[in-house]
Parts: sequence; C-alpha cells; structure tokens
Amino acid sequence: MATRKNAAAPPQTHAEPPITGRLGPVEREESWQRLGTETFDLVVIGGGVVGVGAALDAATRGLRVALVEARDLASGTSSRSSKLFHGGLRYLEQLEFGLVREALRERELMLTRIAPHLVKPVAFLYPLSNRVWERPYTAAGLFLYDTMGGARSVPGQKHLTRAGALRLVPALKRDALIGGIRYYDAQADDARHTMMVGRTAAHYGAVVRTSTQVVGFLREADRVSGVRVRDVEDGREVDVRAHAVINATGVWTDELQRLSGSRGRFRVRASKGVHIVVPRDRIVAEAGMILRTEKSVLFVIPWRNHWIVGTTDTDWNLDLAHPAATKHDIDYILEHVNSVLATPLTQDDIEGVYAGLRPLLAGESDSTSKLSREHAVARVAPGLVAIAGGKYTTYRVMGADAVDAAQVDMPGRIQPSITDKVPLVGADGYHALINQADHLAARHGLHPYRVRHLLDRYGSLVHEVLSLAADNPELLKPIPASPDYLQVEAVYAASHEGAMHLEDVLTRRTRISIEYAHRGIDSAEAVARLVAPVLGWDEDAIKREIEVYTARVDAERTSQTKPDDQAADAVRASAPEARPQLTEPVS
Repeated sequence: MATRKNAAAPPQTHAEPPITGRLGPVEREESWQRLGTETFDLVVIGGGVVGVGAALDAATRGLRVALVEARDLASGTSSRSSKLFHGGLRYLEQLEFGLVREALRERELMLTRIAPHLVKPVAFLYPLSNRVWERPYTAAGLFLYDTMGGARSVPGQKHLTRAGALRLVPALKRDALIGGIRYYDAQADDARHTMMVGRTAAHYGAVVRTSTQVVGFLREADRVSGVRVRDVEDGREVDVRAHAVINATGVWTDELQRLSGSRGRFRVRASKGVHIVVPRDRIVAEAGMILRTEKSVLFVIPWRNHWIVGTTDTDWNLDLAHPAATKHDIDYILEHVNSVLATPLTQDDIEGVYAGLRPLLAGESDSTSKLSREHAVARVAPGLVAIAGGKYTTYRVMGADAVDAAQVDMPGRIQPSITDKVPLVGADGYHALINQADHLAARHGLHPYRVRHLLDRYGSLVHEVLSLAADNPELLKPIPASPDYLQVEAVYAASHEGAMHLEDVLTRRTRISIEYAHRGIDSAEAVARLVAPVLGWDEDAIKREIEVYTARVDAERTSQTKPDDQAADAVRASAPEARPQLTEPVS
C-alpha cells in the first residue's frame, strides 16, 4: 500500500484549542494523544450535522467532549441533502405545525446570527394550476408559514398572475400554470456548513477526529463507559473513556446499536433521495421552483452557476455508505421537471448526480414520504444515548436534546444549551468584510466577485485562507478545469478543514464532483499535488489517491445507467475505499 510521510511532528498534548478550530495534521496527532489519555464527559459517534451539532452543544456547556467519525465530516447524509434550510412547507399539509415552527426558528437563527456567511435566502415560485381551490389553499399554508416565523428575515409571500409568474420563471410552459406565489426559504452548502459546525466545536475545545472508527464499546458492569476506536489511516487503536456516549450515526444507528450490545428503542429506515445538477443557462429563471408530484414535491433550486433538481423518495436496503442513483431515478426527475419546462432537460445537460439517505424513524406506513421527519432520542442503556430522525434544518435542536438526554450519566449538574447564541467560526465580522470586498480584492489582486464568493464560503476566515498564498501567489489562480475554485482552497482544505483524501476535497470541501461534467477527474492530479505537501503524500500516495477517486467516479457514472437499485449498488460497491482499513459496521 502507498505510504504517507509524516506530515508534522506530534505536538504537546493538552495544548489550548486553536483560535479558529483548525483541523490539520498537527491537530490530528494531538487529538489522538488526547483520546487515549483524557476521560471525557461525552463521546459523540458520527460526524454528520447532528453529531457535530451535539459536540458543539456539549463543548459550549463546558463539557469535555470528543467526536469521532469513521470517514469524513458530512460524508454521509449531511453532504447529500437538498441543501435547504427550510421550514418544511409541505409538512403543514401533514399538520406537523410544531416541526414547521421549530424549523422556521432555526432558519431565522442561521440567517441572522449563527451562520450568515453560509446560509442565504432563496426565492421560490409555487406554480398554481387549479383555478378554483389551489390559490386560497396554498396562500393559507404560506400565511401560516409566514406567521410562524417565516417572514422575519426573508420577504413574505407575493401573489403573481400567470404573466407575473412567467416573468419570474420564463422557462415554464405557458399552459403549465394559471398563476403563482413567490415565497422565500434559505439554502446552504450542507457539507461546508457541517464542517464549520465541527470546527466551531473544536474551537471551543472539543476533540474532533475523522478517519477514526468505533470498533467496540467499553463497559463497567452494566453501563457503557466509552468506546474503542481505530485510526483507519494507520491501524492504531485506543480506548476512549467517557461518562456518556451519543450514537449520532444516522442511517447507521441500528448497526451501532448492535455493536454496543444494547437493545434499540426505535428503528431507523433509510430513504434514498437523488438529485441532479444542470447548468444555470438550461433553465431561464430568477427563482427556484417547488413542484407537486404524486408522491411528494420536486425542488428546482438555484445553486451558484447551476440548478439542483430533486428529489426522489424510495426505500433503500443496500450499502449505506454509497447509495447509488439509477437510470430510473434520473428519468423520474427529468420526467417531472420536463412536464413544466418549455425547453426540456436531457441526459446530456446533467453535470452531476448525487444520492443520499434520509434516516427516517420507521413507522407502520410503507411509504417513506409518510415516515416521520421528527427526531427521537432515547437512553438505550446506562451511559449510551441514541438520536435519529429529524431534518437537517433542526440539527441544533437535535444536538441539544441528545446532550440533555446524556446528562443523567454525567457527574454534577450541567449548564443549559446556549448554541442559539453561538455564531459559527467565520460569522463574526462577515458583514463588514462584505462591505470591504472591493478593498480586499484589490489587496490580493482578485476580482471582487471572487472575493465575495470566498466570503460566502469562509466568512471572516478568508484572511486565513488567503494568507496561505502570501509566499506563493500561484495559489490564487483557479484549480485547473474547475475555475470556480482557487488552488489555495484545496491547500486550506487539507491544512485547516480536516480533508485527508482527494475525495474529501473534490466532493465535500469543494463541490467539484457535482458541478463539472468531468466530475473532478480533470482536476484530480492538480488537486492531489496541491495537498500532497500538507498531508505528507509521496508519489505512490498521490497515484493511489487519483486512482481511487477515478474508480469512484467511473463506478458512479456506470451505476447511473443501471435500471434498478441492486444493479446500481453492485457497480458502485465495486469501487475501492479511500480509507481501506474501514470495517463494517461503519460509525
């Protein structure tokens, strides 16, 4: 197997946490030392948005907390969502008023206080096709949406005639609607947001360590007293002792439950959601769209120079790590969106495809769209709490609920949750920097548009990013074949953001894998050579990383031509793992 040189000398343990929650090679070695020598109040398993949210919640309450993730931050569901912070307009039809109100409050917090650099308002058109009942029915729902908190930080609903709706979205067929209603929600790059929550937890003292798999649970009599973890990069193992453990592994909840030897209190069912990405010029519109389907809804979501169109909602019982999109999934999306577009989309328009799994709480209904988006928390054994279900938007509430449930196993009284008052790293100073973007651009020789793009990815951490190019101005040039991103961003992903493999950079720290028709292949070697000095890769390691990433893309492309889940899964599962020492179940 290819080797990696030592990227940095091990630091002293128990050092003060870095001011920006840096997750680099030095911090990684320090974290390993801490895992083996400290006793934690809480260990969180799972680096999705709920796991990092729980870690941040615990750290800001003053608890000693460690988070371990077998792959990468947001490598599962949390990088494959519709990328919306939304109240869940359609949940009003299911009379889930509490869920909508809670989600709208969280959306408000993200836009105004917690993550204004990452979460942005986005306009949607709700096309109307029935002259009699649909406008008053939909307007009543949107009025509830607005009065529950939806119109505090974004504009309220606006009713449009057919002509007005077509001016907003000229791409629509004239006979596809009789009018429309414009409303607002919010969106974010889910993988970047999750990573920033993790970095914020590290900033407040949490150990946050990826490529660190739970391979067993420690016990004292009948209670869970920690976990045994393996570094899946080099095979080292260590026992991590804690007063309580939170299982926040989403669709892997049941697998971890079995590994712990405890009986679960609820069952998690995986629902596959597929999205396609197409160029912005293929749909002429100034707003996104929400379209009703026979099963659920279909979103057309503005995404920088692209549109994201999705999603599907089908049961998935195969490989949890690599859900595969099929030709049937893609055809379903194209059929439904083309039913309203004057110029239909074709397979040739598709730049990217991604599939994710929603961790739903299993109910009696066979339809996954009917399963609950509410979350559940249970103390499944002394010292062990499980949390599952929910939706991305309410991750902060879920994290707080999980920590609350774990406090019974901790000595002393713990402080209440305060994460509604804690901005993510990069939020402080963001608004001032937006006003200063022209000056910042002139100082670094960049176009102001480029600087604003960086600010919406890094916020006030932009100085940290750009400083890496101080001695090497070449890093301020675009990544070859992926001009939306600068070379310095790839270096920063490895030095500060916890990226350990080429896949981490191309798929989650940037979204090159879904935003370009080459899916990252044409940029792979350049990016691998940019991060190699940071991660200590030799030529063999560079070659292996490129080969593994290329095999992944080839497998995904082939799986998307297969007619059903079984055939697509067989192809996707044949690709090698970037982290070859992983074992199942994955945590």
